[in-house]
Amino acid sequence: MLDSASELGRRSALAATAAAGLGLLTACAETADSDAAPRDAAPPRTSGTPGGRTATPSPKPAKKRPQLPRGGRELFPRHRLTGYCGLPGAAALGRLGTGDPDERAREIEKLAQTYATDREPLPVLELLAVVANSSAGPDGTYRSRTSADTIRRFHEAARRHRALLLLNIQPGRASALGEVKALREWLVHPDVGIALDPEWEMGPGEKPGDTYGSTDGGELTGIARYLSGLVREHELPEKAFVFHQVATSVVEDQHAFRPQPGVAAIKCADGIGSPGLKRGTWQDLVRNLPHGMHTGFKLFYDEDTQGSRLMTHKEVLALRPQPEYVMYE
Repeated sequence: MLDSASELGRRSALAATAAAGLGLLTACAETADSDAAPRDAAPPRTSGTPGGRTATPSPKPAKKRPQLPRGGRELFPRHRLTGYCGLPGAAALGRLGTGDPDERAREIEKLAQTYATDREPLPVLELLAVVANSSAGPDGTYRSRTSADTIRRFHEAARRHRALLLLNIQPGRASALGEVKALREWLVHPDVGIALDPEWEMGPGEKPGDTYGSTDGGELTGIARYLSGLVREHELPEKAFVFHQVATSVVEDQHAFRPQPGVAAIKCADGIGSPGLKRGTWQDLVRNLPHGMHTGFKLFYDEDTQGSRLMTHKEVLALRPQPEYVMYE
């Protein structure tokens, strides 16, 4: 297993960095359906023939259902997901937040090709949409929300590069499901999914960076059920729901999780360390994997190489079960 003291020390520093350096807006409210007719609108006129008989309407062409960025409506087993995470202005939070988003997307494309092997590559931009802070903030939630303008900029970049956008949530003391619902205007798009960082999900009296937070199988099911409802309502393709896990304690009662239609749940093994330590964590986290759960693996460009080295793509693909999502921070 990984060195818990080192891991918590790093995360405490990241929480403080977020609190000090991120002046983020609290946009992301739900939007109204612009196609809905006003309540007092007159009924539509019907066309008729000279004799008063109603003309037979021409059959409407079948509506094409939305597709994933590179085609199809199911993520697995067709694709392997590969990506960066991060947030602009906070280089310590990941590679995605540095430089130009289009340049990062081109790097991810090359990385995705390397990992694809017998699958089709699907690049991922995992943007931190809700960031845990070491200070409570005006609402006492210990979290900040990324502005709608920033999310829009990365969504547009994802579209230009036919990639998925994952909106990462570090809830602090806010409700994880509540933060997911606040992102609804983005989640109704076919190329946007959710990633949850439950180690930043704090209980009463807990503070980000001081201890690991946690979630449980019931809460994960609730989030998946909400996403499934959006998929059904908008006829969306399968939606990715990633949750990062750094230790077994971070996800309690995982077997209470229930798969939901149209949602691909992905457990992503987190944590820093040498290749040997990371393999050990992987084995602990994927043992007795819940039914219907896919796997992911996270690497750190900086922290993994302090006193050791970064795992190669061949070493990552040699893990069993083979990760279906590989993410770099």
